[in-house]
Amino acid sequence: MNHSTHPQQFSTFAEFYPFYLGEHRNPTCRRLHFIGSLGVLGCLSMAIATTGWIWLPLALVCGYGFAWTGHFFFEKNRPATFKHPWYSLLGDWAMFADICRGRIMF
Repeated sequence: MNHSTHPQQFSTFAEFYPFYLGEHRNPTCRRLHFIGSLGVLGCLSMAIATTGWIWLPLALVCGYGFAWTGHFFFEKNRPATFKHPWYSLLGDWAMFADICRGRIMF
């Protein structure tokens, strides 16, 4: 597994996001992230619609399960979540939005 070097700190999300995108060069990894994010939105919607709060932990499993599968099996790197959890979470949604807008290839 290729463990890319993670800088110790980023001052801003704007500094972090190019690094984040560099960790998601493989199209299959990006697609798995996108599918996982859609699953998170679906699980959150179900939690609200049914007040079935079991959907909340399922949202986490769905989101991280798809994303980490993409990293371990396709991107062959260590997810940025392990060293930069909050920026990585923001990066997931920024990349999701950029894919939806056509700024990043699906």
